[in-house]
Amino acid sequence: MTASGANALDGLAIADSVLDLVGQTPLVRLSRVTEGIATPVVAKLETTNPGGSVKDRAAVAMIDAAEAEGLLQPDGIIVEPTSGNTGVGLAVVAAQRGYRCIFVCTDKVAPEKVALLRAYGAEVVVCPNAVEPEDPRSYYSTAERLRTETPGAFSPNQYANPHNPLAHYESTGPEVWSQTAGRVTHFVAGAGTGGTVSGVGRYLKEQNPDVQVVIADPPESVYAGGDGRPYLVEGIGEDFWPATFDPGVVDRVIPVTDAESFAMARRVTQTEGLLIGGSGGTAVAGALTVARELDAAGRAAESLVVTLIPDSGRGYLSRVFDNEWMAQMGFETDRTFDGATVADLVDGEFVYVRPDDSVAVARQCMDQTGLRAVPVCTGDMPIAAAQVIGSVAQDGLLAFGDEVKVADAVEALLPAVGVGEPAGRVAELLRDDGTLGAPLAVVVYDEGRPVATLGPAASQGGVGC
Repeated sequence: MTASGANALDGLAIADSVLDLVGQTPLVRLSRVTEGIATPVVAKLETTNPGGSVKDRAAVAMIDAAEAEGLLQPDGIIVEPTSGNTGVGLAVVAAQRGYRCIFVCTDKVAPEKVALLRAYGAEVVVCPNAVEPEDPRSYYSTAERLRTETPGAFSPNQYANPHNPLAHYESTGPEVWSQTAGRVTHFVAGAGTGGTVSGVGRYLKEQNPDVQVVIADPPESVYAGGDGRPYLVEGIGEDFWPATFDPGVVDRVIPVTDAESFAMARRVTQTEGLLIGGSGGTAVAGALTVARELDAAGRAAESLVVTLIPDSGRGYLSRVFDNEWMAQMGFETDRTFDGATVADLVDGEFVYVRPDDSVAVARQCMDQTGLRAVPVCTGDMPIAAAQVIGSVAQDGLLAFGDEVKVADAVEALLPAVGVGEPAGRVAELLRDDGTLGAPLAVVVYDEGRPVATLGPAASQGGVGC
């Protein structure tokens, strides 16, 4: 009689489900980017999880707990605000267990990530990033509204769910300790929900209180002492303090800028052969800072720095690894140009108006600067790229009265040009070739921040209006 079903596979190294493949990710030594550094730095590659990121761990733990507690019923619907990776992890679980998913993300998320979520069969709602968390348009508020309006919906709420850090306390932390035979002295990772660093940090410190737990994060993030102002690195940093974060296990925070993160992600990819995302670049940059300090203190021989790579660079091919996008945002790339650059055209401050300004203010701004169009941005200087939400033009404002708010007259974004691009790029973008709707101005970016508004004269920016 022939065996059938699972019995036919007894004794074989075959997983019963893709969910059984979550965890047990490998460590690899970084040998090229650490050239000249004696302290060993190793990376834990969470990219090998089925969903491609560290978030798979929390996704399985949170859904397991919800099922056990009766919070998620058969044929239920998972609703969650996510920058992409948690959504993918939840979608993997949902695919295995028959749940429908609705994910809410911001327009800062790379299009590849949105496409990936939809590839798993999830519904995706995209919300503006440059709004306050309490704003009804924010992705937090939108997700909560969808949860309350959708029968049978369950929100894992990764920012407050205790099973998020618990997953890392029970799996990631023990793996790091075991794989390093207890020799780990420093653990460096980014922090979004704070679940990874809190769970791993708690476990490692229980094994050895001397282990140093370090967060590498954008300087604008609250973890690094910032105000939560938007930044371009995805998946880490926050503008509020998540309940899943335990500050008691963190010894230090190292701020790493967008420029440093992207440059390191590209460097690791091109020299180590590890395709990592921007947040992975943040983590490695922080780890190298720690390693250099240990070298300087003469502690290289006794130290072992472990950094966690949260996801792959495959979700950022149109951004971090796209030379054109990087150049437009004012980041350095592998390309070099001869002659004058856009930076030579910049003379003055960034000109913009706010959504709450009146149309009269916008008209006055353009009259004062000689510009025929200006960007619309939220917040005050220094403005971040994510806070540039559109534009207004003289002709477009003819249909509105002076008392109308700019928010009601916003048009599409103005073209972007980076400070390091050839000066002729501005004229090229603004050239009137008879095309309907040719741009009237461009926004100049330097390392992800707008620094000037240039019109056809391309002579200078001006003061913010």
